Amino acid sequence: MDREKLYRLLRLGIEKGASDIHFQVGYLPLYRFHGDLVELRYKVLTPKDTEAIASLLMEAEGQARNMDFNECDLAYELPGEGRFRVNISRQRRFYNIVLRVIPLQIRSFEDLNLPGSLRDIAGLRRGYVLVTGATGMGKSTTLATMIDTVNTTRKSKIITVEDPIEFVFTHDKSIITQREIGTDTDSFPDALRAALRQDPDVIMVGEMRDLMTVDTSLKASETGHLVFSSIHTNDVASTINRLVSFFPTEEQGQVRNRLAENLKAVVSLRLLLNKKKTGRVPAVEVMRSTRSIQECIKDPAKTAEITEYIARGRSEGMQTFDQHLLDLLKANKISVETAFAAATNPADFQTKLALEGAAPEMAEAAEEPELEPMPLEDERF
Repeated sequence: MDREKLYRLLRLGIEKGASDIHFQVGYLPLYRFHGDLVELRYKVLTPKDTEAIASLLMEAEGQARNMDFNECDLAYELPGEGRFRVNISRQRRFYNIVLRVIPLQIRSFEDLNLPGSLRDIAGLRRGYVLVTGATGMGKSTTLATMIDTVNTTRKSKIITVEDPIEFVFTHDKSIITQREIGTDTDSFPDALRAALRQDPDVIMVGEMRDLMTVDTSLKASETGHLVFSSIHTNDVASTINRLVSFFPTEEQGQVRNRLAENLKAVVSLRLLLNKKKTGRVPAVEVMRSTRSIQECIKDPAKTAEITEYIARGRSEGMQTFDQHLLDLLKANKISVETAFAAATNPADFQTKLALEGAAPEMAEAAEEPELEPMPLEDERF
């Protein structure tokens, strides 16, 4: 496996719109499209192939890094074409490589089919904003769009802390400092503490992973900064509970008060197959801080009630997943079957579907056969 062959394999993923590329010993190269893995009719990869790929990806400024590791994360760029978030690990002594495809162009809220209320959230001047969802649901892409909105609309100092750096920003009205864990700084908490001395207006933390990162980022919002970050949770209520769970039991009451005062918005994402089965569209839950929601955050017995207040807050830019699923149905962007499978409360959602007159379509959609992913072919291979 030489550099040119690797470039062709990566370029194919960019051109065809893959979200991820997998290289593993004993398998054909695999590309993920709209949630499904598709094989490339190339050749079964050998241990030498994956070792060569890992070595090429690990090169930094012409010098190969130490290959004596069990796993590592890094960013890789195909100059002028695309970037990749790379994870290299060992499995049964061989190298296993997974690349997440990151477009060079940062897309707009409209391009991503995201609600316009996210533009308002990006316009906040202080507080804590979290983007949540499972792996591969578009958290990084959404954060990049929000940061780029700040960059293009006001004069600010923006600091990002990432592991690794994914989207690369170009200075517009703002000035931007992008720091990478392991290259520019040792850890998220170290970088956050340093950021507070670098006169920032906006701080973006790639991910909430541990107590120190959560605590330091909360302190940044408490001192008047706007802090964006992501966390792997499914909805608003689980996000609150996860953040609180990082802290010792005796501190959790105080942490709830801090979150109530500083958490300004939570955006939760689920990517769904579109009706034509040619791509995916996001279903989005949006929470904005209100007095009622602040009380729910403070009281663990009331946290589960947050969804009810979100449902009542559409005039304030809020929406639940199920409300957005109905919107997507009315816009003919997803099938009833897809909406029903993604609903937070399927029984309630089925009732709403019946009231909307969509129940017959659901039965019809359920009878549609599943389409098997076809092997990926390209004349260059």
